[in-house]
Amino acid sequence: MGETIRLTSKFDGFELAAYHAPVADARRGGVVLIQEIFGVTDHIRELADGFAEDGYEVIAPSFYDRLEPGFEADYSPDAITKGVRYSTETPWDQVAGDLQAAIDALPPAVFVTGFCWGGAAAWLAACRCTGISAASAYYGRRIRELVDETPKVPTILHFGKGDASIPLETVEDIRAKHPAIPVHLYDAGHGFVSDRRADYNPDAARLARLRTLQVFMNNGGGRGEM
Repeated sequence: MGETIRLTSKFDGFELAAYHAPVADARRGGVVLIQEIFGVTDHIRELADGFAEDGYEVIAPSFYDRLEPGFEADYSPDAITKGVRYSTETPWDQVAGDLQAAIDALPPAVFVTGFCWGGAAAWLAACRCTGISAASAYYGRRIRELVDETPKVPTILHFGKGDASIPLETVEDIRAKHPAIPVHLYDAGHGFVSDRRADYNPDAARLARLRTLQVFMNNGGGRGEM
């Protein structure tokens, strides 16, 4: 359904690729969809296409293009190691600049969602970027690095109760510091939205998606408005 476009980062002027999924029917708004550590994979493109079918024009930037253009990893140990390394070598200020370029490329209303590393980046966007109306962040382990920053737009968070990489103490710390932000816990592990992973939980994935679409619709994502 989609195509590759180019974005010019607001951080350093770097030109990065992005997957663009247009809408075929009435447009509800735009979504910046943020990758896991694995890059813009077929899973991320599939999620983008799904949002497009729901009426949201989607841009999914390739945040690791400076390190390896077109990076896509599988779930093997070596690929995970590389993805983690790339994520730690990609500073948050740079991510914010890349995100702003994607946000600016979409007519309003614009929303942000992300998964794993992208969940933390969605939180970052809600805190630092302009031009977005709401955010939905999935199992963002590294939100703990950004927990002292406060989202400027309505934001919801999704975590798995059985996620070994994000202790419930971390989730409770986020709740304590940001009591106004809805934090949804699911009977699931890490990566429960992805049907490529052992922790895939279709019920949790559907419920989290419904909550995500609801927060978008409640904050300007109305069919046919743009």
